Amino acid sequence: MLHEYRDEIHELKQKDAHFAHIFEKHNELDKKIAHAEQGDVPMTDMELETLKKEKLLLKDEAYKIIMDYRKSKA
Repeated sequence: MLHEYRDEIHELKQKDAHFAHIFEKHNELDKKIAHAEQGDVPMTDMELETLKKEKLLLKDEAYKIIMDYRKSKA
């Protein structure tokens, strides 16, 4: 997720518990989605879509935190 901000992500994961939680939850959802898409975990299309939307919301929130952090360092 957001690999181009690797340095900021590393710093934020150590400094911001909320960001660390968002990042961890995003990665958990990513794994769940991958297992469902591979057929390892049975899931309806609606359930899968809900997980994808939740993952996207987390990514958007993480991106906003990263951008705010970059502005604060400038």
